[in-house]
Amino acid sequence: QVQPVESGGGLVQAGGSLRLSCAASRIGSSNAMGWYRQAPGKQRELVARITTRGGNTYYADFVNGRFTISRDNAKNTMYLQMNSLKPEDTGVYYCKVVMPAYDLWGQGTQVTVAS
Repeated sequence: QVQPVESGGGLVQAGGSLRLSCAASRIGSSNAMGWYRQAPGKQRELVARITTRGGNTYYADFVNGRFTISRDNAKNTMYLQMNSLKPEDTGVYYCKVVMPAYDLWGQGTQVTVAS
């Protein structure tokens, strides 16, 4: 079991964009992958999820068309394109890989949106 590795976080002005990546081994064997986030003092919440077979996607209501989740099985990588970022999008973004028998979490990447 190899831990997923997130990248692409950083500091951006409100209205800006970031693209997060999650590199994980054998994502083709997973059931689904997802992005979660945790703001200071708040619980971790689901941002978006994508199934491995069929590529069905789900977004939290607060995304409201601003983010796009995708994956490239050949590259064992999942992405989250985030546009029109708001200060309330600030937090640590985590990648989750749902395998048939267990889940794998990355260590997270910090996203900070300045107003």
